[in-house]
Amino acid sequence: MCSDFRVSEPRVTETKLEFPYSRTLGPVVGAFLAGLREGKLYGIRGKDGRVLTPPLEYDPETGETLGTEMVPVGPEGTVVAWTWVSEPSPKHPLDRPFSFALVKPDGADTPMVSAVDTGAMEAMSTGMKVRPRFKTEPHGLITDLEAWEPVA
Repeated sequence: MCSDFRVSEPRVTETKLEFPYSRTLGPVVGAFLAGLREGKLYGIRGKDGRVLTPPLEYDPETGETLGTEMVPVGPEGTVVAWTWVSEPSPKHPLDRPFSFALVKPDGADTPMVSAVDTGAMEAMSTGMKVRPRFKTEPHGLITDLEAWEPVA
């Protein structure tokens, strides 16, 4: 019998597993992001007449294709619901306390999730009117809509 068994330190190997991919935006999401780059908001008209913002390619209730009829919405909107972020992390859209809110742009039938920058939790309220603040150097991304601000 062999008794040459030795205990050694475990070997550790660090690896990084990635699944890189790219997605084409298509005529609906692409038009929405192009609008944000230009400082404009768009929705899409559903077959039932509702305006969905952000626009979708398929009706969320029926699954039917919606087409490409983009509808301008906003520029102002209404806060439908919100929650306060008192200690933002580096991954949050703002580096100071802010609110994540459901904002329904004027002319839209559905709200969109976005940051609202009021400066203080006491300044936030459901039903308040807000307007979008776009980045000064847009890139055609959802983050081009930096935040919503209270209407003075």
